[in-house]
Amino acid sequence: MAGGKLKKDKPKAKAAAAPYQGGISFHKSKGQHILKNPLLVDSIVQKSGIKTTDVILEIGPGTGNLTKKLLDAGKSVVAVELDPRMVLELQRRFQGTPYSHRLKVIQGDVLKTDLPYFDICVANIPYQISSPLTFKLLNHQPPFRCAVIMFQREFAMRLVAQPGDNLYCRLSANTQLRARVSHLLKVGKNNFRPPPKVDSSVVRIEPRKPAPDTNLVREFDGLMRICFNRKNKTLGSIFRQKTVLSVMEKNYKTLQALHQSQSNLSVDSIVRMDGSDFGDNGDDLRMEVDDGGDDEMELEDGDGGEVSEFKEKVLNVLKEGDFEEKRSSKLTQQEFLYLLSLFNKAGIHFS
Repeated sequence: MAGGKLKKDKPKAKAAAAPYQGGISFHKSKGQHILKNPLLVDSIVQKSGIKTTDVILEIGPGTGNLTKKLLDAGKSVVAVELDPRMVLELQRRFQGTPYSHRLKVIQGDVLKTDLPYFDICVANIPYQISSPLTFKLLNHQPPFRCAVIMFQREFAMRLVAQPGDNLYCRLSANTQLRARVSHLLKVGKNNFRPPPKVDSSVVRIEPRKPAPDTNLVREFDGLMRICFNRKNKTLGSIFRQKTVLSVMEKNYKTLQALHQSQSNLSVDSIVRMDGSDFGDNGDDLRMEVDDGGDDEMELEDGDGGEVSEFKEKVLNVLKEGDFEEKRSSKLTQQEFLYLLSLFNKAGIHFS
């Protein structure tokens, strides 16, 4: 332009990466948030109660800040790491040191990896795998002594939530059926490099001994899928829904037919109830949304024919245990187990 200065476009800045002192960039999209506070690392190791004879499982070791402390405390460490750059960094860090023969690094996705024997799990995990990893660990055989894991704070508080708490949900009930869960410490976002968008918490998970029967675990989860679909509504309202009754009756009739054709067939042979029929996609990282307003949604009774007869059977179970006016958000584990036993006694299963 005449009489004016030509402005040069400034080059656009590249997306900021979070470099490690060795030159490695961390990817937030992969959940790579490395603990940088040595006092916090020491606190986690101390609260883990590691024995000198322990084989320790670490998930997502990153550059090895926690790994070194675990090697100091236990017998050996098995570290599962997805990122090949981090695997190489771990190998470089401990190669030629007294630690090298006590560290085994497995490169791969922990959710797809057959985990070896371990006594205790101590880990700062990618938060997007929190729910599937928790239940993979609880399914692991032989059972381990405990796991001390860093979770996103909201997920951690749901794990430890008690009946009546706002965050009490299907995840809380299912986890606490299989393990004792306790909150150890809150961790601010600035303890990580790069800092995540949310605060974190360290949780201790101790599998129950003896472990609950596999069939009980499956049935309990099936019941929880229904009860926590609308957790602040009364159980009487939930079990009157046409969709719920339809799926339950289908499962009931399948069981009756199987028992007639083969009397010694176990409940394990039944096709598991599909939680998607209740509007539950199975993603435990999703918060159940319920404002507690019973008038918000019109519930279908589904009266008529055989469905009505089955509905009466279901409601009789609720009446027998005085559950009609109770809400899932306030029921204890023992109350849920009692409700499940009443349904089973009536021939109704949730596998």
